[in-house]
Amino acid sequence: MLLQDFYTLRALEQIDDQKYIACITLNKNHDIFKGHFPNHPVTPGVCMIQIIKELTESIVEKPLFMHKASNVKFMALINPEINPDLKLELDISGSGESEYKVKNVSYFDNTVALKLISTYRLK
Repeated sequence: MLLQDFYTLRALEQIDDQKYIACITLNKNHDIFKGHFPNHPVTPGVCMIQIIKELTESIVEKPLFMHKASNVKFMALINPEINPDLKLELDISGSGESEYKVKNVSYFDNTVALKLISTYRLK
């Protein structure tokens, strides 16, 4: 895990062959939030993208690297002091022989915070 102690995976549920729901809790006391931004913490987008990669690696049980991303839409700020609990929907397709395509929607409460389509290749 690149983001040591940044989040805790509370649940990971497989919905069907391709769809998963992960529930995580952000660590509002993590050092990242001291710099992004002092007294007004916002979860960095790059950290959310890393979380999606780590969850995907956990599901497919293979080390991955992001080959490309498209339709990246940050739709709401994620303040870990107000909304530390997130739900991430992951739709993972691909043969696993060379790459995986992941469609993600991340929420807090009923608010969509992030939409992302990414392609990962095997390391």
